[in-house]
Amino acid sequence: MTYKLTTYKTLTGTKTILELQKRKKTEAIVYQNEKPSYYVNCFDLKTESNIIMNSLVLGQKRSISNVIKEVAHKNNVNISIKEAPLLSIEKSFELKEVELPPLPENWLS
Repeated sequence: MTYKLTTYKTLTGTKTILELQKRKKTEAIVYQNEKPSYYVNCFDLKTESNIIMNSLVLGQKRSISNVIKEVAHKNNVNISIKEAPLLSIEKSFELKEVELPPLPENWLS
């Protein structure tokens, strides 16, 4: 899948984030240990972990970021969703082809 690798200029320096080309509330790139590691799509009903995320996010009317925080805490893993810094200027971006797997099912059970 093609993602947008964006470099932001912030007050504390530059920050590079792999993000979706179009921001959606039902999709996210999940970082593990500060590296893009997983792709969540709540409408991908072919993948078991995405089906579980669908019920956690859409079924319970919660945000993906809150569900990811709970999964991280429950499984003691360092995962998060990165967003553009509040005070930043988009310096540059490039489109990048990356294959990211869905979240591990055992984290969601």
